[in-house]
Amino acid sequence: QVQLVESGGGLVQPGGSLRLSCATSGFTFSDYAMGWYRQAPGKQRDMVASIAKGGSTDYVASVKGRFTISRDNAKKMVYLQLNSLKPEDTAVYYCNKDSFPFTWGQGTQVTVSS
Repeated sequence: QVQLVESGGGLVQPGGSLRLSCATSGFTFSDYAMGWYRQAPGKQRDMVASIAKGGSTDYVASVKGRFTISRDNAKKMVYLQLNSLKPEDTAVYYCNKDSFPFTWGQGTQVTVSS
């Protein structure tokens, strides 16, 4: 059974940083490209960063240069470092495959506010 467990969110002031973690189980993690997604209230869930099996990364323009995605295949973990946070980054953040996603986890709330 696939499990995706996100953690590390919280309340942070503009300009602050957070590191999100995603623990995975139930599938061969190293076989898949992974992504971080976010969903703000009233909006659809969109991918913000992806990392290929080999480690190459891609970002949407709005987070490029501020967010960094990484993975640890031995630990079956994927991470998202969030720097220079802005109020518009406020959302629930999820991890999943970069396509044909598994059932979604509970996500982790990131709130950027002064």
